[in-house]
Amino acid sequence: MAQALTDNRDGLVLAEMIGPASGLGRLAVQAALVVVGVVLLAVMAKIKVPMWPVAMSMGTFAVLTIGAAYGPRLGLVTIIGYMALGALGMDVFQSSAPGASGMAYMMGATGGYLVGYVLAVALMGWAARAGWDRSAGRMALAMLAANAVIYLPGILWLGQLFGWDQPILQWGLWPFLIGDALKLALAAMLVPGLWRLLGTARA
Repeated sequence: MAQALTDNRDGLVLAEMIGPASGLGRLAVQAALVVVGVVLLAVMAKIKVPMWPVAMSMGTFAVLTIGAAYGPRLGLVTIIGYMALGALGMDVFQSSAPGASGMAYMMGATGGYLVGYVLAVALMGWAARAGWDRSAGRMALAMLAANAVIYLPGILWLGQLFGWDQPILQWGLWPFLIGDALKLALAAMLVPGLWRLLGTARA
């Protein structure tokens, strides 16, 4: 029975193990997951854990985890919904505020990282669809690549916005690497751990 269950899970992501497999029930579950995901992204973006050299935001952790748990399609719908709320002026981003939000904020210094968030969700979703979410080692590799996908447009955006004669890497990369390594390790353990718990519950 355990083998049959494993076979039935091939190609699935965690979100697809919740609720009905098809029909209106499935659509209702997906809609609820999108809402939960958007709220989680907004809440985690505002959480800052004190550490050296800069406070660690949990927004990236939420982005990587949702990408892995939701898969490419549902993950993209969720992150695009989150971006849409931000574009409408809602205070959902890490440094946004009632007086600094909307498209003006998104086109500022963090714009490239927000583009990277969308790309990272897609990458993590595809990695999860390929089964990399079942192994902490493979999840860590996928998340390392996803972090690079976040930083690349972020750094390029900063360089274009402020000029390459500025200390772009000091502003947008080096201070965040320690915190990102910790978040990567946590997320890389979380999703495979959930799969193991699910296997125990259903075996």
